[in-house]
Amino acid sequence: MAASILSDLGTEILIPVCAVIGIAFSLLQWVLVSNVKLSPDSPRNNGSGGKNDYADCLIEEGLNDHTVVIKCAEIQSAISEGATSFLFTEYQYVGIFMVAFAILIFVFLGSVEGFSTKSQPCTYDQSKMCKPALATAAFSTISFLLGAVTSIVSGFLGMKIATYANARTTLEARKGVGKAFITAFRSGAVMGFLLAANGLLVLYIAINLFKIYYGDDWGGLFEAITGYGLGGSSMALFGRVGGGIYTKAADVGADLVGKVERNIPEDDPRNPAVIADNVGDNVGDIAGMGSDLFGSYAESSCAALVVASISSFGINHEFTPMLYPLIISSVGIIVCLITTLFATDFFEIKAVKEIEPSLKRQLIISTVLMTIGIAVVSWVALPSSFTIFNFGEQKAVKNWQLFLCVAVGLWAGLIIGFVTEYYTSNAYSPVQDVADSCRTGAATNVIFGLALGYKSCIIPIFAIAVSIFVSFTFAAMYGIAVAALGMLSTIATGLAIDAYGPISDNAGGIAEMAGMSHSIRERTDALDAAGNTTAAIGKGFAIGSAALVSLALFGAFVSRASISTVDVLTPKVFIGLLVGAMLPYWFSAMTMKSVGSAALKMVEEVRRQFNTIPGLMEGTAKPDYATCVKISTDASIKEMIPPGALVMLTPLVVGIFFGVETLSGVLAGSLVSGVQIAISASNTGGAWDNAKKYIEAGASEHARTLGPKGSDPHKAAVIGDTIGDPLKDTSGPSLNILIKLMAVESLVFAPFFATHGGLLFKIF
Repeated sequence: MAASILSDLGTEILIPVCAVIGIAFSLLQWVLVSNVKLSPDSPRNNGSGGKNDYADCLIEEGLNDHTVVIKCAEIQSAISEGATSFLFTEYQYVGIFMVAFAILIFVFLGSVEGFSTKSQPCTYDQSKMCKPALATAAFSTISFLLGAVTSIVSGFLGMKIATYANARTTLEARKGVGKAFITAFRSGAVMGFLLAANGLLVLYIAINLFKIYYGDDWGGLFEAITGYGLGGSSMALFGRVGGGIYTKAADVGADLVGKVERNIPEDDPRNPAVIADNVGDNVGDIAGMGSDLFGSYAESSCAALVVASISSFGINHEFTPMLYPLIISSVGIIVCLITTLFATDFFEIKAVKEIEPSLKRQLIISTVLMTIGIAVVSWVALPSSFTIFNFGEQKAVKNWQLFLCVAVGLWAGLIIGFVTEYYTSNAYSPVQDVADSCRTGAATNVIFGLALGYKSCIIPIFAIAVSIFVSFTFAAMYGIAVAALGMLSTIATGLAIDAYGPISDNAGGIAEMAGMSHSIRERTDALDAAGNTTAAIGKGFAIGSAALVSLALFGAFVSRASISTVDVLTPKVFIGLLVGAMLPYWFSAMTMKSVGSAALKMVEEVRRQFNTIPGLMEGTAKPDYATCVKISTDASIKEMIPPGALVMLTPLVVGIFFGVETLSGVLAGSLVSGVQIAISASNTGGAWDNAKKYIEAGASEHARTLGPKGSDPHKAAVIGDTIGDPLKDTSGPSLNILIKLMAVESLVFAPFFATHGGLLFKIF
């Protein structure tokens, strides 16, 4: 077999350099965003008419007293403080779990060989000696903690950047929609590049440090590295569920009382839940989503590395081909950097109708450039032919076949993105039909919305199915793992587009609360409507990649647990399949009910304030924002624990008491049903949200016949949007973490389950 063109030294330079470039680029974008000043006395306003003068900035508003700037800064500060306070509270609870679970990993994996420090025969080659199980236990624990901390940092930094940028986006909207778009998008890019580069760099450093101890035992090394993915996803689960409950409790409370009962606009400062609602956008949609996509990236990398370590790359100690998944991610950072420049520097947005096409162009450009990048990487980083582990035997593979595996995942992601956009954007007939159904009330709106969500599963499922078939045919489970990595290779651009939505949403809220003119609110609403669609596209990517990642991890688990075949006709597997298919429903029931209970408390509090605070409706008295923030915080912290425990404990309980065959059935069942529910929930919620915005904007003759705000069809649309809130922002996005997390947890604990599992079947 020929060696790869790229030398090992080249690989050792390329990966960290690309990661550092990503971090440097994100810092540059942050500097450019911070040029928009939030304090009125910071620019030198000497009447010279310079570019950064407030005389110039405020020309459209006709204001020179800086009250708007001061007000925006105050609101931004309140949102930032609320978000930081919530995340610190959440991380205290999550920190306790992290330490407890780390101890569990060490004890369970260490007990496989009775805490022996002696070398043992290798799992996949009994003729060789490998490091003791105790070493795998220790290093798996370290990599779990590394993944968990990186995930927390990713989410926290994303939230800080978003709360830093929201008011700046509002202020830039006074100069025109193009300036506001660039500020929001650059802020999203800061988060996207920081997360992608940090995830890559930490993983690369961990591999090199672990290699000092493991030496030639690459199977043991990369088995220990799987803890990194487990750490990332377990933190993401709590971030997504906790943040999702927080944001939707506030959102539902604010909408039901403010819009439907009191007939006041969205984000009206008189609404007591308005600050909690804006805080929620940052802790749920930004921090939760950041941790979620980091988890997907970490797991797909780990799944690919585990399979590669027992293939010819690992057996022959070929360092460059071994790190092929990391090289793809490195090239992805450079591709996303070039793609970002198309949105911020090469093309300027001059009108509202150009926003959505510009964001879609980001997806197309990044996919086309990445295809070329993957082709080059596959040519220089892989030998012309090699073998891949395929359930006990080695399968001969060519480098062009591996290129096709990654490319099919990448393009499947784009297809899922565009199908999601078609079903959730109010520019197309599905959402317009949902809006039209509001003529006859909320019931028909709900029926149409549910039908849309179910129908929207069809093409994404076929896209995932085709990519699984192609990638498995060419390169077995390794092919599926790199297909998932292909879908996530443009993660920096995907995250930038995703984070742009909540930042624009916050910007609109700040404009309303600061009492800015109607024209400014129209611009921020246009940014927000495009952001809603792109958020749905981001969720589509996350769900699609989760399906592929979960399947790759499932394959690695089956190999590691020494299961020869997963036979659905055996009772052990079939009962697992049934229970696994039920789990996403149980999990969704928990998260939906949590949002409902928290929203109930929020509605009662908002009603109480409107009824008992004199002058609140007239705008002469201030609402008590802090109580609403506290309701959301308390509810989400308390309610995130049961769904989290369900996901984390299921593999442990099934593996210990029922064994690896039943567990393989549970994983397959949860994957198959979880993907469908996640897609339909996310798209139904997104469609209801944009149907409401379609009526509010009144941009077409059809929309104007349904409006204006406050009309009966609009009230029906608000009810649909409120029902959809927990579907698209709590249950739907959390389900992709459920299917990934159970699979990676099963893989990490596979040695323990294979040795000590199935207690009930051993007794009877």
